[in-house]
Amino acid sequence: MEVLGGGQVLQNVIGKTSEKVRNTVERGMVKRFAEAIGDPHPVFVDEEAGRDSRYGRNIAPPTFPRVFDYGKIEGLGLPDKGLIHGEQTYHYTRPLLVGEDVFCWSEVESYKEKQGSNGRMGILTICRYGESLDGTGIFVEKQVIILTEAVMKGMGI
Repeated sequence: MEVLGGGQVLQNVIGKTSEKVRNTVERGMVKRFAEAIGDPHPVFVDEEAGRDSRYGRNIAPPTFPRVFDYGKIEGLGLPDKGLIHGEQTYHYTRPLLVGEDVFCWSEVESYKEKQGSNGRMGILTICRYGESLDGTGIFVEKQVIILTEAVMKGMGI
């Protein structure tokens, strides 16, 4: 694939971050999330199993940070529809504990354009971070979002 030179709008937001937003790992939300993904493991949903675990309480499923608020990145105006989920990875230093508060924020890592078999496409990489109230990192989520040519035209790119 050939790398193209357009997309100045998104090039200008590389390195920008959102404000930190305080989120709570709420017990009810963890239970609903675990049920929704089909993984009601006792360490996620059963209080006794959580107390008996090595963490001393329930933990959240690994993909639970999808429900957090990460704030807005100034200048990054992505549409609500038409984006393609390219890839998503999580790296944890420890699990998210039910009941704890977590500060979360986002950063635009990179943007590039390529010519694919279905036309021009944009590849946007965003990192999302979660840290404890004392500033210790808990997780990093990296997501790759693919913008089709139609979406980019709608954004004026």
